[in-house]
Amino acid sequence: MKNITVAIDDDTYRLARIKAAEQDTSVSAMVREYLASLTASQPGRETLREIIESIRAEGGGINPADNLTREELHQRHEVR
Repeated sequence: MKNITVAIDDDTYRLARIKAAEQDTSVSAMVREYLASLTASQPGRETLREIIESIRAEGGGINPADNLTREELHQRHEVR
């Protein structure tokens, strides 16, 4: 687990401590939960991971053996 330092004004800190006490938790736990919710709710993040895993499971995707050699790449470029 990593530690971070956040600078906030005194009033915000005081109100955050009160809110944390009301919820029987700490300010650190509230911040940790908030940051976790931000990263978990990124649209498309899990969807992309699921797509990649699905492609891999089907045996599809990019195969390094299909890459062109340097000569083939230059030859292909010259044709255009």
